[in-house]
Amino acid sequence: MRSLVGLWRILRLVLHVLRGLVVVRGFERLHLGARHAGVQRWSRQLLDVLGIELIVQGEPGPGPRLLVANHVSWLDIAAVHAVMPEARFVSKADVQHWPLIGKLVDGAGTLYIERSSKRDALRVVHQAADALKAGDTVAFFPEGTTGPGPELLPFHGNLLQAAIATATPVQPLVLRWHEPGERFSTAARFIGDMTLVQSLWSVVCARGLAVQMTWLPQVPVAHEDQRRKLAEDLRGRIVAGLAR
Repeated sequence: MRSLVGLWRILRLVLHVLRGLVVVRGFERLHLGARHAGVQRWSRQLLDVLGIELIVQGEPGPGPRLLVANHVSWLDIAAVHAVMPEARFVSKADVQHWPLIGKLVDGAGTLYIERSSKRDALRVVHQAADALKAGDTVAFFPEGTTGPGPELLPFHGNLLQAAIATATPVQPLVLRWHEPGERFSTAARFIGDMTLVQSLWSVVCARGLAVQMTWLPQVPVAHEDQRRKLAEDLRGRIVAGLAR
């Protein structure tokens, strides 16, 4: 029975992605507010298509900010965009070339980084700083990859320099995927040798899958080189948020 549900959800997902490509093609003719509304609507519908409940606790702080969150699923970005469509995520460069998904990611104003290149990391820090100074919201996952859920991987703080250089507040966000009987969902995990197809099938066959999004208070940032200290502080805040 769950396999039939999964197949039905995949069919709806394919149609939803194709519909999204049509919407993205018209983005250039839309003003920024209309683009954000389109991103938010598409993201919320994506979660609905996949049978995922979105639960939001708290509210993000105002103004431009550097958003940092723990990373569990390839759906984390869609979950954030369902609430904060203006967030411009920093993503690995190869995502830009994924079939279908690459164009959708482009449409959301994504910033791309070659993770293996230190020089490119510096370029993205400057690009993120410029975006923050322009009033944008920039978002990234400091773990650098997806984790199991309850335990966080070490935080990498290079991109925090963009907030430090511009004295922009950092907005911590806690993402907790769960399902009946599991405080931390196994169906949502995308770790180890799991392929995207395997993860997708696990998600579409899940029963009662939900993501709880908890906004923590913004963290003010001073003009000084404190990346490591700030990364450890943010990690501690998110760990505490997951434990609640």
